[in-house]
Amino acid sequence: MLPLIGKTIIFDKFPDPSDTWEITETIGKGTYGKVFKVLKKKNGQKAVVKILDPIHDIDEEIEVECNILKALSDHPNVVKFYGMNFKKDEINGDKLWLVLELCNGGSVTDLAKAFLKKGERMSEPIIAYILHEALLGLQHLHSKKTIHHDVKGNNILLTTEGGLKLIDFGIESREKTVCP
Repeated sequence: MLPLIGKTIIFDKFPDPSDTWEITETIGKGTYGKVFKVLKKKNGQKAVVKILDPIHDIDEEIEVECNILKALSDHPNVVKFYGMNFKKDEINGDKLWLVLELCNGGSVTDLAKAFLKKGERMSEPIIAYILHEALLGLQHLHSKKTIHHDVKGNNILLTTEGGLKLIDFGIESREKTVCP
């Protein structure tokens, strides 16, 4: 794992993404940076990258998210974490890349809006499936003494295969230690 809260990440220790990943599409903008679809040059694997400006003020938040992802992304309802990269760029500024599993199905919020746009509502079995899968992900986090404080439709993504993944483990989601 990365150093615990209070330490700083040594960004230069992470590999440069230029030889490994190629940005293919802009997906959106997050709280701390932009989100892109990427392609692994070696084997064509698709993924998502959150590109962050490594500002000292958010080092702690980056550490928290990375620690949670590294420790907990082995569950089918938590987005997989493929690693971190660091791209030095003196012209545009250095960038930290968080490489994550691609969830092409959009968010639960997107799904609900699509139903509403058609004048329909999600059926009870669809809602039950979403709640069941999200709760399995949350149960996994809680079993590891981690609380996700920002569960909402935008932070629950769908895969094209019908999977459901919890995302966004920033500063709101902290590992809780149990006192002896």
